[in-house]
Amino acid sequence: MNLGELEKLVLNHFWTISSADAKEVHEYFSEQRNGSLNTIQSTLDRLFRKGLLNRKKVGHAFQYSAANSRNVFIGQLVKSVTQDFLGPDEDNLLAAFVGLSSELNDQQLNELEATIREYESKISAKGKR
Repeated sequence: MNLGELEKLVLNHFWTISSADAKEVHEYFSEQRNGSLNTIQSTLDRLFRKGLLNRKKVGHAFQYSAANSRNVFIGQLVKSVTQDFLGPDEDNLLAAFVGLSSELNDQQLNELEATIREYESKISAKGKR
């Protein structure tokens, strides 16, 4: 998925807040960079059409929020990139993650292991329903 510089900045902003309208986003970015409210509105609309932001009408304005967490988004990116290069029986994706994990420090490895255990518990709980 191709994202412009402002789209990336806006998406990162929404991962730190619960929701905002275009004026609030414009106000936040006006301190960091020049740009019009119209530019922010267009950016929010593009992110909504790409499925990266949710929106609902509140009064006369749309209230936007992130469609997914940062982790889910990154997972989707990895999946979309690797999907084109891996066959159904290949374990190259697993090998790639193992290779990446060799660059992690002890704390990061512990966090990764805890995340895997948490995910396994959720899958196990779903299977028991």
